[in-house]
Amino acid sequence: MKNNINWNFDNTYFKLPESFREIIKPVKVKNPSLILLNKSLAKYLDLDFSNLNQSELSAVFTGNKLPKDCNSIAQAYAGHQFGHFTMLGDGRAVLIGEHTTKSNKKYDIQFKGSGKTAFSRNGDGRAALGPMLREYIISEAMNGLKIPTTRSLAVVKTGEEVIRETSLPGAILTRVASSHIRVGTFQYIAARKKKDELKVLLDYVINRHYPNLKNSQNKAIELLNIVLEKQIDLVVDWMRVGFIHGVMNTDNMSISGETIDYGPCAFMDIYDPKTVFSSIDQTGRYAYCNQPVITKWNLARFAECLVPLINKDQDKAVQFATEIINSFEKKYEKKWLNMMRNKLGLFGTEEKDKFLILDLLTWMHHKKVDYTNTFCHLMNEKIKEDKNYEDKDFINWKKRWEDRSSKNNSTLKKSTELMRNNNPLFIPRNHKVEEALEAAEQNDLKPFNKILEILEKPYNEQEVNGDYQSPSMSDKEYKTFCGT
Repeated sequence: MKNNINWNFDNTYFKLPESFREIIKPVKVKNPSLILLNKSLAKYLDLDFSNLNQSELSAVFTGNKLPKDCNSIAQAYAGHQFGHFTMLGDGRAVLIGEHTTKSNKKYDIQFKGSGKTAFSRNGDGRAALGPMLREYIISEAMNGLKIPTTRSLAVVKTGEEVIRETSLPGAILTRVASSHIRVGTFQYIAARKKKDELKVLLDYVINRHYPNLKNSQNKAIELLNIVLEKQIDLVVDWMRVGFIHGVMNTDNMSISGETIDYGPCAFMDIYDPKTVFSSIDQTGRYAYCNQPVITKWNLARFAECLVPLINKDQDKAVQFATEIINSFEKKYEKKWLNMMRNKLGLFGTEEKDKFLILDLLTWMHHKKVDYTNTFCHLMNEKIKEDKNYEDKDFINWKKRWEDRSSKNNSTLKKSTELMRNNNPLFIPRNHKVEEALEAAEQNDLKPFNKILEILEKPYNEQEVNGDYQSPSMSDKEYKTFCGT
């Protein structure tokens, strides 16, 4: 294929030792048809697909025709899945290469659902249309919410069926990430007990993501510190918008600090810290309130991998790593409190802020009110009428909040602006996502495109049906599924 698309591949991960990957091409599909192409993302990546017809685009985004400069591989990694360690790898994904933009930013281009690899175990390496469309919606919504995330460039139907509980239409998603290196990548290499390979991976990650650490006296310590900060920032952002990842396994924690892998994820409507949507999370391990705890746990697994590179004296290395991991709670609480102050439009710090915040959340939980809409109400946004906001306890809390706001060393305008930048008016409401997915599976993309349009600017007022701002009226418990 001629490179009229402007692909600019420089496949550095491909050049790492063989143990890091398997060289493999996507398995060709019979009758591909393009469903979605993210034109704004393509433009951001400096890619031009305008000269390709529908058939050529379908061939590009299934791997039926690969760009000449790509070196397609499946990456090796391991992971603690629900606490249990497993050797894994890309069982249904192929990284076709690393594309560099004109502004010198490097992005992995990966096909998800592209067929069997050496890491597929007993799987077919394929993906169903529904979960690929879900990842497209949610990852693009996260981008609109200004939360670090992998993104979705295209979805193609393969023209083949995949067998899960039933027969489902197959699809391939093109995922774009600053890299696909995970905590699980380090776990895989550490499990091989080859310190030289671990050093190669450490240096690679620093060169690619954190070049300012190149001259550090202790690169492993500095990397652990920066990844801890990045992950705290990320999970605080998740908590800010009520996002529940659903599978926070170590293979789903990116070293770059991006949200990766949108399996059984969803957004919380009614405020309940113990909310779980994943059908496979029987114990609530990955519930909304547990996300910070699991982030720390995953970071501790990362620290274990780095021990041989931190210090030759293992006891000292463990001590240094433990001190960093144990700094998590204080750092998280400080950032979480600041995030909640932002949601409430509060400047500066007051001793009683924590109680003001916790009292609001306790009231929301007790009264079963909508998390997103409570903050919309505080911003005087027009939302569906809710008698709960006439509740005496809420009115009393609001007076305390207004008293605290009056101590802001700032204007009302700046306070409102702070709230508007931190409180989305729109999130991917679960029932609307399901409606869009069901319609798309019946070849009707109108609801899908509508929800995408709204979620592109979630902080802006938009003239839309109130249904996009309200939780489902159904009493049925919402469940999401892994899609593998």
